[in-house]
Amino acid sequence: MAVLIYAENWEGKFKKLTFELASYGAQLASMIQTQLVAVSIGEVADEELLKLGNYGVSKVISLNHPQIQSFDSRQITRAIAQVAEQVEAVALVLAANNSGRALAPRLAVRLKAGIASGVNQLPTSISPFVVSKKVFSGGAFASLTFDTRVKILTLLQNSMELNEQIVSCTIERFEPTLDGGLTSPKVLESHKHAGKILLSDAEIVVSGGRGMKSADNWAPLLELAELLNAATACSRPISDEGWRPHDEHTGQTGKIIAPNLYIAIGISGATQHIAGVSSSKCIVAINNDKSAPIFESAQYGIVGDATKVLPKLIDALKVIKNK
Repeated sequence: MAVLIYAENWEGKFKKLTFELASYGAQLASMIQTQLVAVSIGEVADEELLKLGNYGVSKVISLNHPQIQSFDSRQITRAIAQVAEQVEAVALVLAANNSGRALAPRLAVRLKAGIASGVNQLPTSISPFVVSKKVFSGGAFASLTFDTRVKILTLLQNSMELNEQIVSCTIERFEPTLDGGLTSPKVLESHKHAGKILLSDAEIVVSGGRGMKSADNWAPLLELAELLNAATACSRPISDEGWRPHDEHTGQTGKIIAPNLYIAIGISGATQHIAGVSSSKCIVAINNDKSAPIFESAQYGIVGDATKVLPKLIDALKVIKNK
């Protein structure tokens, strides 16, 4: 019996998100009184795999099969399901990112498991198994009770503090049985961001909305982001207008993020936008409308014209950084 996590890697390296999963899995395994096992797919060096042992993983099952590609969710599902059956997993934890959202439903069907997506805390009870998650765009919480032997959870990014728990970790190679009849997708061309902090990795995000008035006024927002070593984002109308690229659009129909600090500048705070950022640990809002909905979700707020507030905020930060 075990708790199993999917230790996703990026070009052979683990990110903070993977260690968050391990930290969560280790505490869940302790509650269930079992071991924590990780499954890793792709070419990852043993030195990198063993880093998971710093966060409570006692065994890493490594799959490096030429037929499995990182974007083929069907083959990955088959492989993870076979590992889950081998270790007799009672709980499977994945990240609530694009890959986790693609894999979790497939795994739930294959393993006849219950599923809770987007959880942000440990279960409130083990017997019965009850987890809590945000619903209605973050406006309420729901308690989900499982009655299946296997439980599948997807964990919101940045919802679990890293918890170092060094254990003896072993690596086991595994050869899955795959479906040779499946047609695998083929990538003909790929483009990667260079020199830019990705929204999914950012601890701080600076985001702009219509209150910025024009694409020509974006320079101070970019300067603020640079001072804070932050990623930049925007509301949907801004990306639709072409002021900013679509990959910066956050919200229910864009990217769902959970940074430590989210600074919303000139964003009214429509329900669809809040749905994508409500898991942020701290929201700071700048808006000239004191009745803007964004202030209901913000921990700190400044009522004022964003184009006038930003330069003063930047000057204050420069003074602090130069001390």
